[in-house]
Amino acid sequence: MAPTYSIEQLLSGGRGRVVAGVDEVGRGAWAGPVTVCAVVTDLTDPPPRLTDSKQLTALRRAALVPLLEEWAVGIGYGDATHEEIDALGMTEALRRAARRALEALPVRPDAVILDGKHDYIGPPWPVRLEVKGDSASISVAAASVLAKVRRDAHMATLGFEEYGFADSAGYPSPVHQAALAAFGPTPHHRLSWSYLDDLPQWRHLKKHRDPLVGEGQDALF
Repeated sequence: MAPTYSIEQLLSGGRGRVVAGVDEVGRGAWAGPVTVCAVVTDLTDPPPRLTDSKQLTALRRAALVPLLEEWAVGIGYGDATHEEIDALGMTEALRRAARRALEALPVRPDAVILDGKHDYIGPPWPVRLEVKGDSASISVAAASVLAKVRRDAHMATLGFEEYGFADSAGYPSPVHQAALAAFGPTPHHRLSWSYLDDLPQWRHLKKHRDPLVGEGQDALF
C-alpha cells in the first residue's frame, strides 16, 4: 500500500499549518551515527514509487534523492555521533538528532509526524506518533529514504573495508562481526553497547555510562 497524505491533511486542518514528516536510520547499528531527516511538502504528488526506504533497492533510493530534493518544500538533517550515543544513550541521541533536523528546516513545523511508537522529540513540537509511518505518510516515507541514503553514504566513506561498512552501514553483518572479533572496534564503534560483552578479548574497551544519564542502548527496542 502506497503512503498517502491523510495524516498530513488531518494535522494541517486545512489551515495551511506546516507539517513535517520525521524518520531516523542507524538506531540498531553498532558503529556510526544515528541520522534523522525531517521533510516538509506542499501536499503535491510525490515522485513515483516513493515508499518506506526498506522496500526500495539502493539504486532506487539513490535515484529518488534528486527528485525528492526538487519536490520538497524543506529538508532538514540531524546527526548524533557514536560518542553522543555512548555518553547519553540512544533516546537522548535521537532527541538531539531530531531537533537538529527540525531546526535545519527552512520553515518551522507546526506539527510533526514521527515514525514509531515512542516520542523521542518532545516539546515544543506537537508530535503525532505513527507506527510504520514510513509506509503510511508521504512526508515520512521521503524522510526515511533521504535519511538512509545520507547515512549509508557517510558510512561508506569511513574506510575500514574489512568491516564492510560500505555494505552493512555499521549494522552487525557476518563480515562486520568477524572483523570485530579479529581486530576489535574501530574509532567509529559505539563502545557502550552489549556486543562487546560477547567479545572477551575486547571487553575491556567497553564504556559504562552513568545510569542517571540517558536511557541506555535498549531504551527504544
